Amino acid sequence: MWLIFALLSAVFAALTSILAKIGIEGVSSTLATAIRTVVVVGMSWLMVFVTQTQGGLFEISRKSWIFLILSGLATGASWLCYYKALQMGEASKVVPIDKLSVVITLLLAFVFLHEQFTLKSAIGAALITAGTLVIVI
Repeated sequence: MWLIFALLSAVFAALTSILAKIGIEGVSSTLATAIRTVVVVGMSWLMVFVTQTQGGLFEISRKSWIFLILSGLATGASWLCYYKALQMGEASKVVPIDKLSVVITLLLAFVFLHEQFTLKSAIGAALITAGTLVIVI
């Protein structure tokens, strides 16, 4: 089931890039990010109430709060940079560079989460990096 959600995530991420590139025309990238964020916040809270998981809000540990807040700050920084890059560059070049986050995530997961970095992971990371360079250069 996780694979289905991961594939849907990729489809929606692709749509996000195209819709954002069209929508950001003539709009400040910072304002566009703020509008997008308000929509995401509203949709997220709607899903919390639809799935009736709002009761878990008071069960979140201090550690989880800290890391969720840090994750939110990283997301915000990512979105601000992404929208500015989309505004200034071509979506077909911005998006592949943004997807280098896969390679960076593999490395960070190895260093901080002690996840395995196998030969298979290394080959995949190298291919993603090479593919990005081929598209962008």
